[in-house]
Amino acid sequence: MAPGQQPSLRLEAKVAVITGAGGGVGRASALRFAAQGASVVCADVADEANQQTVAEVIAAGGSAVAVHVDVTNLDETAAMIEAAESNFGGLDILFNNAGVMLPGDDDAVATPEAIIDKTLAINVKGVLNGCRFGVPALRRRGGGSIINTASFVASVGAATPQIAYTASKGAVLSLTRELAVIHAKENIRVNSVSPGPLRTELLMSFLNTDEKKHRRLVHVPMGRFGEADEIAQAVVFLASDEASYVTGTNLNVDGGLTAAYVTPE
Repeated sequence: MAPGQQPSLRLEAKVAVITGAGGGVGRASALRFAAQGASVVCADVADEANQQTVAEVIAAGGSAVAVHVDVTNLDETAAMIEAAESNFGGLDILFNNAGVMLPGDDDAVATPEAIIDKTLAINVKGVLNGCRFGVPALRRRGGGSIINTASFVASVGAATPQIAYTASKGAVLSLTRELAVIHAKENIRVNSVSPGPLRTELLMSFLNTDEKKHRRLVHVPMGRFGEADEIAQAVVFLASDEASYVTGTNLNVDGGLTAAYVTPE
């Protein structure tokens, strides 16, 4: 770079939709996307938290709008994509990030059916619904990037039982691979990011005792919980043109956890 030359923005002039934007990885990603030049549609079922994300983006000089979306609802998901096109002229990036880890999620014997159904509906059907309406919008744009939030538990079992969540994130990995293959020739890249244990409200409320927290951290070589912004930075890479030859890939951002426990095939 020449002296005095400003670095180019990695997502300049791109339009992104982020589900689950009201907090955690979603909020951190909205801030990172906007800082790198993207206009962002922040989507969440939690309206107050989502509006706070938009306010933070705008306060930092970015461009964003808030949309109420239950990702299990087809009409609301369609409206989310329409918001990107009507407000910003198109869609380049879809980050299917919304997800839940519900109290009562336990092993196969103890987990209530309602917990299983709700977890799969949001974590798996929510990704499919996003793609149902996002893929046509990306086609209209000539291509783009889809990123799905999976988890390290899709590759290794969880030390604290959470069977519905683990099953849902395994499904996200499989969906990502198939979507990538189907749409590769359309210039639509599809990848997933698998966070390790994060210091987010979602996980901290699930790991609600020191014992549960310790059982997670003992497996992480770095010995600490990750931060939402560390995931957001990885998602920016997958969303950007720097990842132009990357599709069908799962990016582990987990402090070395899967490297310690997964045997290469």
